[in-house]
Formats: sequence, C-alpha cells, structure tokens
Amino acid sequence: MPHIENSTHIEGVQIVKFEAFGDDRGRFMETFRREWFPQRSWDKIQSNRSESVAGVLRGLHYHFQQVDYWMVATGQIRAALFDLRRGSPTEGAAQTLEMGGEHRLGLFIPVGVAHGFVSLTDATLIYIVDNYYTGKDEFGVAWNDPALGLDWGVESPLVSARDAGNPLLKDIPSNVMPQY
Repeated sequence: MPHIENSTHIEGVQIVKFEAFGDDRGRFMETFRREWFPQRSWDKIQSNRSESVAGVLRGLHYHFQQVDYWMVATGQIRAALFDLRRGSPTEGAAQTLEMGGEHRLGLFIPVGVAHGFVSLTDATLIYIVDNYYTGKDEFGVAWNDPALGLDWGVESPLVSARDAGNPLLKDIPSNVMPQY
C-alpha cells in the first residue's frame, strides 16, 4: 500500500508515494485505487496519456467538474499547482514538485486547483479524471503570470498556442473562478 499524504501547501491536494516491488526482472507498483480518494465518486472514470518532448510546458488548466490524478509512466516532469478557489484556506498558494524517475509519486488535484507541468525529459504522463471530457469544463490561466509565483525552472518552454493565450489571473472574470 502506498503512503498518501496531504500537501502542506494546497488544501485538498494529495501526494501518493508509490511502493515499488522489484527484482532482477523489473519492478511493480500499484498506482491507483478508487478508495484512496473517497471524496470523489469515480463513476465516470476516463484515463488519458500525454506524451511530451523535453521542454514542453502544458497548462495551467483548471476545472469545475473534474479532478485529475497524475502519474508519470516515463521520464521526468515538474508539476506546478496554484489554488484558485475563492474561500479556500490555501487560496493563492502555489506548489511545484518533481515527478517521475526517482520521484515515484501520484498527484491528486482537486477541482479548482490550476495545474500544469513542464517535461524535464521526454515524458509520458498518465492521468485519470473522474468525469468524461467535453471541452466545456476546460479553463486556463497564464503559466507565466508573475502573480502566481510559480518557479518552472525553465527559460523558454515549448507552449501550445492555446496555453500561450490563457489570461492572467487578474483578467479572469469572477464568474469563471472556482469556489471552495
């Protein structure tokens, strides 16, 4: 059974430290169980795979209708989180963490927490969400907004046109800001 701990930075974020069992053939890790996160129903599970070359930055995204659960299959990433939720005890808090390689972690991201990552190497991210994708629940905030205080550790990442067009936090209308 892995060790699950609450983030010390952002309310509701949970970090799963996987337990690996290995021998000369390789290793095995259990990476997800519904009961690890009983705060969500997990009735509509969708699993996704994102492949990124080194230097790609994806995000920052946030949702009103789904949580994300991330695990890195190959490579290494730096995940970045920012609590957008109005009224949250950690509203405005930021956190970055390394995932993949020697950092065998899972990351539970609650509704309303902006999230993204930069691939430090070529990387494959597997993520599970608790609601089917429709596009209507996809929102963003500028990854490089100085008001967020995120240290991505990269100078010139490869960013999609969509993510490059995300608004600054101060320009997001209050009706598109999540509540705690």
